[in-house]
Amino acid sequence: MFVQIRKWTVTEGNSDKIIERFKKKPGQGPSLIEQREGYIGRELLVKKATRGDEEVIMIIRWESEEAWKAWEKSPEHIAGHKAKIKEHGGKPPKPDYVINMEHGKYLTVE
Repeated sequence: MFVQIRKWTVTEGNSDKIIERFKKKPGQGPSLIEQREGYIGRELLVKKATRGDEEVIMIIRWESEEAWKAWEKSPEHIAGHKAKIKEHGGKPPKPDYVINMEHGKYLTVE
């Protein structure tokens, strides 16, 4: 299995903005990524602090690294990024509430 992890560190009280962007909306059918061959599932995790910065982690699981690469190179995925660039007249700016965003790719070993 191949796992992609994204972690956002956001200012206090703003984790909901990241969650809202990525959570499944009521009545919405499967997303484009959910329809991809090799997609297994996704989790959104939030670490809410009583004070200070908050963290949101998104874990996406794929059957293989090749399945993930096929999604990354797919016309649907590329079109989504191009639409965001067009919408913002260039690369979308990082929201003020996002302190840091990290991502990693992992192979399951056990």
